[in-house]
Amino acid sequence: MANGITATLTGIPFAEAADRVRAALAGQGFGILTEIDMTATLRAKLGVELEDYLVLGACNPPLAHRALEADRRIGLLLPCNVVLRAVPEGVLVEAMDPELMVRFTERPELADVADAATARLRAAFAALTG
Repeated sequence: MANGITATLTGIPFAEAADRVRAALAGQGFGILTEIDMTATLRAKLGVELEDYLVLGACNPPLAHRALEADRRIGLLLPCNVVLRAVPEGVLVEAMDPELMVRFTERPELADVADAATARLRAAFAALTG
């Protein structure tokens, strides 16, 4: 993804990867507000099979507050979705680059918040593979 932050975890089960992602995000001040198990949801609602696919709605409250103070419409982009999905190489972890919120809103005052969120997400992802 050209506008995303990614990491690939290898050699561990999907559930363990999800636990590691939750811990890495927590280490950077992100709480998990929502969890969507797309695999189970699509199986139950449509009867289709999908690889392990989990969407975590992550939120760093101080950063979210700063962003909302700058532009209430930023709620359209909250929480920060972190997606985990099984791929042949292991578990791919992806998040949208928060810098996109500055382009989306055309509000330059969000740049500091986006920079901080990007740095925290990159640090969390680096912890996963380092």
